[in-house]
Amino acid sequence: MLKEAVQEVRVFAPATVANVACGYDVLGFAIDSPGDEIVVRHHDKPGLHITSITGDDGKLPKAADQNTAGVAALDLLRHLGMTDRGVEMEIHKKMPFGSGLGSSAASAVAGAYAVNKLIGEPLTKQQLLPFAMAGEASADGAWHADNVAPCLLGGIVFIRSNEELDVAQLPAPDNLWAAVVHPDIEILTKVAREILPKDIPVTNATQQIGNLGGLLCGIIQSDYGLISRSIHDVIAEPRRQKLIPDFYKAKRAAMSAGALGFSISGAGPSVFALCEGEEIARKVGDAVSKVFSAVPLENQIHVSKINPLGVHVVEEKSSNP
Repeated sequence: MLKEAVQEVRVFAPATVANVACGYDVLGFAIDSPGDEIVVRHHDKPGLHITSITGDDGKLPKAADQNTAGVAALDLLRHLGMTDRGVEMEIHKKMPFGSGLGSSAASAVAGAYAVNKLIGEPLTKQQLLPFAMAGEASADGAWHADNVAPCLLGGIVFIRSNEELDVAQLPAPDNLWAAVVHPDIEILTKVAREILPKDIPVTNATQQIGNLGGLLCGIIQSDYGLISRSIHDVIAEPRRQKLIPDFYKAKRAAMSAGALGFSISGAGPSVFALCEGEEIARKVGDAVSKVFSAVPLENQIHVSKINPLGVHVVEEKSSNP
């Protein structure tokens, strides 16, 4: 049964850390900030109309079928047989492009979620996953849910199959924090994927599988020692680190400051550390930031617990105030 439709909805979709070192394309988690906001309201004319985009420096198209948020929302409306609905959308980008923080995923998730709320919430969050995926895929051509799923559902999400979108949320340990640092350079996902090895030695594959299994067990059991022993990437990180200035110096600084583990967020350039407790996470963030500042590279620090909410409503305006 549809809930009562509202006149206007503002939603927030958070940044995400994908891969989480050894979980290439199959593991991700949400953080509290940064993130994107999208506002939708009813429109007199049929169709989806993107009327305003801020924070994108003019890079994003307003044509709905060419915009990640628009594609996700249109795919949802087509599925529901509601293409004759009139919807107005505003997009407020509050995270950088090519950051490794799931910028396109956040827009796609926010677009699908906001429109679903506006029309009475016919689908659950889980059911919105394929529409948000379609939106992100329109931006980079890839079909992997390690950004979209945690942004939509919140928490730590494991993807058993990207093709089937078979995903599972993991319970985050109570005192698990992330320190994320974004250096002001841009790395295109396409470039970061092209430098990956085409063939992986069996020994590396076995080690990576063991690390991923250990990391999942450590998360589920709140075993910080097991998390620390497991959060190592022997496949992507050795190739991608050269795209990030002084990466290993930053990693040494993070580990010296008490991090459980340190790696690249998504395709980079953002890096992240998992930490036990807020105090250590803040020390780690500062230590990594100092390394990048010495390059010199401007950078931003984001310290956060694992965000359990994912995308959520910030404000609703009722049709009948």
